[in-house]
Amino acid sequence: MEDRSDVYRTVDIPAEGEYYEKRSKFLAFLEPVHSLEEVKERVEFYQKKYYDARHCCYAYMLGPERKEFRANDNGEPSGTAGKPILGQINSNELTDVLIVVIRYFGGIKLGTSGLIVAYKMAAADAIEHAEIVEKTVDEEVTFYFEYPFMNSVMRIVKEENPAIVSQGYDNDCSMTLRIRKNMMPRLKARLDKVDTLRFEE
Repeated sequence: MEDRSDVYRTVDIPAEGEYYEKRSKFLAFLEPVHSLEEVKERVEFYQKKYYDARHCCYAYMLGPERKEFRANDNGEPSGTAGKPILGQINSNELTDVLIVVIRYFGGIKLGTSGLIVAYKMAAADAIEHAEIVEKTVDEEVTFYFEYPFMNSVMRIVKEENPAIVSQGYDNDCSMTLRIRKNMMPRLKARLDKVDTLRFEE
């Protein structure tokens, strides 16, 4: 059974969705984000672009552990907008994403349950139009060794198949490898057996 604790679901390209309810229009935008700065930047972009809209609500989730998240109702009754959007991010197990839902008020009040459904459906529609990708949590390791042991190192690299991030051949050879988190212990254990090889602290 493959260990999937280091796999997460996200998107690489933005997607859009929409939902209409009693003349209110809900436009949903799903974007890949990797930091709080990016979240702020994208939310500001939508607030400016749709300055004439009644509400610009959003939710985001960051990091492979999915521990950093927030939901914002932007003036809608508490818990009726950001939370249902976040709920869709959660039920699709997504991370490193931001969903912004813009609401144009149609003159008829939807009530709290109506709002919850509308924001949820708009977010769900954006996710449905998105291409969800699986990524692995990767780690890097840097080490040094003497040139005569190059073949031993390269054999391990060939068999374990990590990505070679960088390599140098000065007096000492150096190499930085990147591999899935749950494969790192085995890679390091094998490298550790190579004579003269030492890991960067």
